[in-house]
Parts: sequence; structure tokens; C-alpha cells
Amino acid sequence: MPGLSLHVVDVARGTPAHGMKVEIFRDGACIARGELDDEGTLNDPVTAATLRAGTYEVHFHAGAWFAGAPLNLSDPPFLDVVLFRFNIADPEQHYHLPMKITPWGFSLYRGA
Repeated sequence: MPGLSLHVVDVARGTPAHGMKVEIFRDGACIARGELDDEGTLNDPVTAATLRAGTYEVHFHAGAWFAGAPLNLSDPPFLDVVLFRFNIADPEQHYHLPMKITPWGFSLYRGA
């Protein structure tokens, strides 16, 4: 089913990134925002009706999220807002963005 979905897991602690704030932009305009749910997914994913060809950017507010965790982090934290910019050429496909994150790095890719 066409659309855009996100899934974020804190691999340092082995938990979904529940409560992390996320914003999705298309061609510079915000089209979705929210907090990740208990499973680390966005509550209001971008559906086929909203998806179209263009340049997208997702802002993951990792620094603020990790600040609420019981971790010994630097001040300021190493990661702040993680930006991921990508293009959608075929809006009839589904684009899934799984992210693995720690306070010191992340891995993000197009999943299945």
C-alpha cells in the first residue's frame, strides 16, 4: 500500500523510541508531525492520498528525546535534530524508513 512510514528503535537500550518528536517536510512545507508511539512508529503516517513525487525531509528530535533518558550524556548532546533528506519518484510505492539510533549515532535506510 502506498505511503510513508517510520519506525525508530533505540538500540543502546533495546527499546522503541516512544515519545520522540518527528516532523516530515515535502519540498520545504511541513506535511506531518507527531510523537512516536509505544512501538516507535509515527501515529499519523503519510498516506497515499498525501504522498507525491518530491523531496522529503524528516526531522527526528533525538537530542531532546535522549535528554529524558537515564543516560550520562554530554551537554550539549552529540546528536540533536537528526535530518534525513530523500526523494520520492514513484508515489505509488510504499516508503518505509526504519531507524536504529543511539545517543552517538544512527542508521537509517529505506526498508521493505
